[in-house]
Amino acid sequence: MEFITPVPTGKGPAGQFTGDVWYDVIYAGKEPSRVRTNMVRFSPGARTFWHRHVLGQTLHVVSGVALVGTRDGVVFAAHPGETVTCPAGEEHWHGAAEERFMEHLAIWEGDGSRAPETTWLEEVTDVQYHAPRTRRS
Repeated sequence: MEFITPVPTGKGPAGQFTGDVWYDVIYAGKEPSRVRTNMVRFSPGARTFWHRHVLGQTLHVVSGVALVGTRDGVVFAAHPGETVTCPAGEEHWHGAAEERFMEHLAIWEGDGSRAPETTWLEEVTDVQYHAPRTRRS
């Protein structure tokens, strides 16, 4: 058994997020594990830029309402206790609804030897962010 020494909370960089976002690294796996887990806190209306993950990403909503957008223009609303999986290579974004803060666990895999685990793309426009929302596919 090992207790992991926490690292200080990080601020989401402006080149990857719109609005104020903070994250805590929960776990960064050591070989042979490749799992990465962050607790991410979004201020109202804050969101990621478009991005994709080499091996996919799973988001588990802890509080607030998470919005998760796909390139086909669909924006899903996920509530506390719900989990959303984005497959490997799928371009997507996620963030908080306008009314309140949102927290989610972000879980993905990567071993540091592949170029890059996450590819960051362009900023999500206000039109994309404000698209009609759906609860499930």
